[in-house]
Parts: sequence; C-alpha cells; structure tokens
Amino acid sequence: MSPVPPSPLISAEALLARLGTPGWPVLLDCGFDLMDPAAGERAWAAGHLPGAHYAHLDRDLSGPKTARGALDGGRHPLPARDALAVTLGRWGIGPSTPVVAYDAQGGPFAARAWWLLRWMGHRDVAVLDGGISAWQAVGGRLETGSPAGSAQPPYPASAPGMPTVDAAQLLRSPGEWRVVDARAGERFRGEAEPLDAQAGHIPGARHRFFKDNLAADGRFLPADALHEAFGRLGVAPAQVVHQCGSGVTACHNLLAMEAAGLHGAALYPGSWSEWSADPARPVARG
Repeated sequence: MSPVPPSPLISAEALLARLGTPGWPVLLDCGFDLMDPAAGERAWAAGHLPGAHYAHLDRDLSGPKTARGALDGGRHPLPARDALAVTLGRWGIGPSTPVVAYDAQGGPFAARAWWLLRWMGHRDVAVLDGGISAWQAVGGRLETGSPAGSAQPPYPASAPGMPTVDAAQLLRSPGEWRVVDARAGERFRGEAEPLDAQAGHIPGARHRFFKDNLAADGRFLPADALHEAFGRLGVAPAQVVHQCGSGVTACHNLLAMEAAGLHGAALYPGSWSEWSADPARPVARG
C-alpha cells in the first residue's frame, strides 16, 4: 500500500513560524487572471511572500497549445514532463525540497501547481490555505524583487504520481467514472459560455463549483465537511474524474478531496475546452 500523502494545505500561521529557518520552502506565487494574463505577474512584482518565484499559468504551469488547438489538450494543456522538470529545477526544486504554492484567487492556480508537482512525483508540496490575504492577516510581510535561490538540475524523471483520464476513456466507458465539473453553475448548465466552443457539460457529470470548497474567509472548509460533500458522489475516489474548463480549477476539487482524506481521484486535463471543441462528442445542458 502506498504511504498516505502529506497534507495538501498549510496554514499561514504554520508557514510564518518557519520564516527564517532552514525549513523555509520554495514558494510559488501562482496568482493569475484569465482575462488579463499579465495581471498576476504585475501583482507579484508589487509584493510577494519572501523569496517567492512567480509561476505563470500559461508559461510555466501549462504546455503550448497543439496545432489542432483545443481539439488536442484544451486551452491549458499539461506541460511536457521534461519541460516541467527544467522549470522546477530553475526554481530550485529537487526531490527533497519543501514547496508551498499560493495565489490571491482562492487557490485554483496554486492547486494547479500543487497537482503538477504531485504528478511529477513530488510529495512535499502544499497550498497556502487562504493565500496571500491569510499570510498578511497573521502579520506576514511582503517583499519585492527577484528571489535569490539557487537553481537545481532538472527534476528527476519518475512515474506519474497522479492519475489522468482522457476523452477517449470517458467516451469508451462512461459508466466507469463519476465526472465532477468545477465550473460555475451557469457554465455547467449551459446558460453561458464565455470561453469555449459550446455551452453545456459532459453527459452524466455532477457539478461541484470549486469555490464551494471555501469558507467565507477564503480558507478551505474543514476536512470533515469536505469529506461529507465529496462522499455524496457515492463512488470510491478512484472512480472520480475531475474536470473544469481547461484542467485548472478542477485541481481545486482534487486538492479538496485530498484534504478530506479521499485519495486517488483523476484529472481530465483537456476538460470542457477540449471536449466541446469536437462537435461529435455529446453535450448535456440543464
């Protein structure tokens, strides 16, 4: 049996207690705005947690779009594993390096970084619960300027540490999976679609808006509340497939399941942007 993964969340209080110690992690500021892709990097330049690198969703946490565009991989394809290995090394991350990712948007982009690191086989990675606002609320300071950490060789290759499912598998065995869609309700129901080719959702999918994982203060709900919510899916975690618009906010639901002790769910990386780009694939609305 595989060992239980460490907690995917770290509190601002716990992180602040490590400031200035040898256990200070590599920090990844993952703030992003889908409508203004440069906004997150501007915010990082204006002030970030001590020593934080900026992790750009398009440049660092996704691969380039294929020649067939959304038909193959969607709007945010997974990066090639060898390219991601180089990026992790550039940030100073090796197999034993503690890593904490954060953002200012409730955690979806930090969760993408967390999932990618776990996918690469890295275990010591967590998301800052409550993000940059939680850090400031406990008296954590911000700084400007580039981090001074030393680069490492490319992250060593290993077997994928997180499972994925593709469109062909979902089409071939639809009854095998419980698909969970992390998008906003109006997009799931097909009432609005600002980004992708068609409105609607994958037939049979359940809806779990990623922001429903958060309390009013922006922190994740307690583990027992998350366990109860995802337990209503009625299947084992290994039968659950998470998707969203492009494989990003789905990672928030994956992180929530991990925080609840429900391990083994898969990601459909292409998500709705890939699924809806092919008119031959079925679409449900309502």
